[in-house]
Amino acid sequence: MVFDAGAGSAGGSPAALNQNPLRVILTRRFARQVLLGRWFTVFASLLIMAGSGATYIFGSYSGALKSSLGYDQHTLNTVSFFKDLGANLGVFSGLINEVTPPWVVLAMGASMNLMGYLMVYLAVSGRTARPPVWLVCLYIFVGANSQSFANTGALVTCVKNFPESRGVVLGILKGFVGLSGAVYTQLYLAFYGGDDAESLILLIAWLPAAVSVLFVHTIRYMPYPRRRGGQETSADPFFCFLYLSIALACFLLVMIVVQKQVTFSRDAYRIAATPLLILLFLPIGVVIKQEYKIHRERELDAALRASDPPPTVTVVDGAAHVEMSTNTKKTEQQQQPVAPPTANSSSSSSCMGSFGGCVKTMFRPPARGEDYTILQTLVSVDMLVLFVATICGVGGTLTAIDNMGQIGQSLGYPSKSINTFVSLISIWNYAGRVTAGYASEAILVRYRFPRPLLLTGVLFLACAGHVLIALGVPQSLYAASIVIGFCFGAQWPLVFAIISEVFGLKYYSTLYNFGGMASPIGSYILNVRVAGRLYDAEAVQQGGGRDRVCLGVDCFKRSFLIITAATVFGALVSLVLVWRTWSFYKGDVYARFREGAGEGQDGRLPVGQQRMPEEEEPATVNGRKG
Repeated sequence: MVFDAGAGSAGGSPAALNQNPLRVILTRRFARQVLLGRWFTVFASLLIMAGSGATYIFGSYSGALKSSLGYDQHTLNTVSFFKDLGANLGVFSGLINEVTPPWVVLAMGASMNLMGYLMVYLAVSGRTARPPVWLVCLYIFVGANSQSFANTGALVTCVKNFPESRGVVLGILKGFVGLSGAVYTQLYLAFYGGDDAESLILLIAWLPAAVSVLFVHTIRYMPYPRRRGGQETSADPFFCFLYLSIALACFLLVMIVVQKQVTFSRDAYRIAATPLLILLFLPIGVVIKQEYKIHRERELDAALRASDPPPTVTVVDGAAHVEMSTNTKKTEQQQQPVAPPTANSSSSSSCMGSFGGCVKTMFRPPARGEDYTILQTLVSVDMLVLFVATICGVGGTLTAIDNMGQIGQSLGYPSKSINTFVSLISIWNYAGRVTAGYASEAILVRYRFPRPLLLTGVLFLACAGHVLIALGVPQSLYAASIVIGFCFGAQWPLVFAIISEVFGLKYYSTLYNFGGMASPIGSYILNVRVAGRLYDAEAVQQGGGRDRVCLGVDCFKRSFLIITAATVFGALVSLVLVWRTWSFYKGDVYARFREGAGEGQDGRLPVGQQRMPEEEEPATVNGRKG
């Protein structure tokens, strides 16, 4: 008895394949595909990242904070430390993200951003009674901590959605964070005219919260689709994102130079912001192009199914045959041996079961590249070495960025030039992030060049910027701001990619944020305990008055000589990690994602993950796809 399966759907007809692309793009079905696709998640993450770097423009409003609240430099650096602590203390957001969908993390971050920075604005503008120092520290901690929620909700989700391109993903997303300082400056000038720094604080209170709320349901885990023959996800869309971001960075750099030479009116600032907004939203074109490509592939699969001979099903003595087949399958399943659990799976399951199981396995980690548990990572020598190197490297560059306003003032630069330094740091922060992300990915795949060795080189390069600040060579602060911005930006994609490669992606939400905690520790040691105290001591010697203003090269000379020595120490420590992971990076780091992509590394879909029909591989009928 033979049954005809039919000739397939009409969607795979030649007429459907030859449709006008514009007609396809304007349909409601295609719009739904774009909004629910993986690539639109990347676009939304780019905009969220572009609004989550408010901590990097602290130097633009730190003077207003210092003068309006009557702080000395040590107190201001203490506030700056809590800002850095909040921005990088993301373990809580990581743990929350392990058990909730990303939209919960993004919503919490938006509310914290609005509440924290709005209270700072009210305090600085005098609309509330002058708060004590500890309360201002709490305000800025809460506001800055929202950045870690945005990073966890958006960036970690994209890394898990594109695990075989994690270096590129980290580079482009972190690059937009680096550009956010210059973006904020241009939007601030367009909205408020640049008359006072209080309005800048108000801008960073409402804008990031609004962007996160707008895309709160867009950011979610998507299935990592199986690729035919081990084929990787094309990197072409990410290079398109890169080219657009380079255009955005060049535009911002031109505007910084022009605005330094020419006096703009408020209307001129608003006109200049129009191309900025266009460049920020241009990546949606890349998303539409990629989704149209997916749409065409689906139509082609449908056409191939329609052209195949119809499958046949033969029924022989139906009931008896079905009963015999069922009994045979049961017997075969009973006779199959049960594979013993691997060390990695046993440690993970024991951790999920009880804390005691975690403690028993914390000193028995799996091989590098497999999924470590959180405790296994925390006691790992590799993590300890990476953490110490990051404290020295990021702590030193962050100290320079946070004190750029006071450094420029002490060396006699005008306030307009100081704002230029802050914007230049933002541009080169972006350049460092995308360069480290893309370049490290390319040479890792092509030459098996270890990422930790690149990190060592970046730390040695940062020493040049610190020495320029310490010596106070005339007009050298321009070059120093470029070197510092580039090195600060380049460290983050390298550190986060190393963590994901060495310790796995299963608990990446938490491990990513643990790596970021090196920043506030380094900032407290080198910024508060070293730079702040030595600056105030020099100001007292000069008789700087109530505001303790220090002028001259000696204000930061000793501080940055100490920071240079600490950075050299961090570079030498990172060489230990290079030695320990050399054989690991000489192998194929991404082999597991090319050979066994699917629901996830542990065989499960993460919380909040949804299946997309267009990304599922067709079933097999009669030995053919479809």
